[in-house]
Order: sequence, then structure tokens, then C-alpha cells
Amino acid sequence: MRPGLSSLSVWAALAFWLTLQWAGPVQVDAAEPSSHLQRAAVFMRAGDYRQAVEACQAEVRDFPSARSYTFLTYVYHALDGYVAHLAGTDQWVRVEQLYLNLAAARTEDLLDPPDVLARIAKEVIQQAVQRQADVTAAMANRLDHALVTRLWQEQTAWRQARPDDWWASAPPQWQWERP
Repeated sequence: MRPGLSSLSVWAALAFWLTLQWAGPVQVDAAEPSSHLQRAAVFMRAGDYRQAVEACQAEVRDFPSARSYTFLTYVYHALDGYVAHLAGTDQWVRVEQLYLNLAAARTEDLLDPPDVLARIAKEVIQQAVQRQADVTAAMANRLDHALVTRLWQEQTAWRQARPDDWWASAPPQWQWERP
């Protein structure tokens, strides 16, 4: 075999292998990116309401609809319900932790965290989320009153079925994915 032919075969084999790698299926460990609402659902289960709100706000910004506004409103209501639960069970340290989660969004906050009294934090959080929930609920209602009415009926049944932890997730029939 001639020396030039051997190196040509190696290069051809390498080119063929690279073509197969490029054209072949995506690696098994590569996951499909989650939607804003899917991420919001995970954040709610983790109790990270700041990021749940931000994910729903991104959904409203990128895909405005009555459904996205309703989901954002639900996260506000869930946050309010969670705070009421913590206060009702005298878990004031957790109220403070929730306040810090909502207030701290940058690494600088680790060096100078905001200090608040838990009972004041409860009032501040609840008043703010109730106002925001009213605003987003009205926007959703303007876009599709019938859909919003149906979603809130489902949400009411969900709350009644899970009075001790409804705020940790949304009704399963809501399927936090874009239709």
C-alpha cells in the first residue's frame, strides 16, 4: 500500500466518523429545556417562591395569555397561603427565611442581608402579593373570562382537597406546559 493512500483512508474514516457524530442523535444526557411554567412548578415544590414568580412573569412576558396571567396570580395566592400557614403554625423563623428568599437576589445580599422582624415580613409579603394577585387576576379576566372562571373553579377544588399544602403546587389538571 502506498503511504499517501493510507493517510487518505485515515482522513476519510475520520471525516465519516465526524459526520456520523454530527448527524446522529443528540446525547442521551441532554434534556429538553423546560418551559417557564414547568420551572415555576418545580420552584413552587421547592418553596422558592421568588423564582416561581419570576418564571411566571417570564411566561407572561414571552407568551401573554389569560392562562399565563392566571398562573402568575395563582403563584401569588400560593405565596400568600404559605405565609398564612407559617404564621398560623408559629413558624416565624421560616417566615424570615421566606422574606430573605424574596428579598435576596444577588450575591451581595450574602454580605449584607436585610434584617426584618418576622411578623412585619409576614404583613409586607401578604399585602404585596395580594395587590399583585388582584392586578394579574384582572388582566387574565379581561383576556378570557370563561377560561379564568374554569381555572379558578379547579383551583378552589384543589385548595379544598389539600388544605394543608395546596400552596406547594398547582392543580394537576393545569399541566404547567404551554398548550
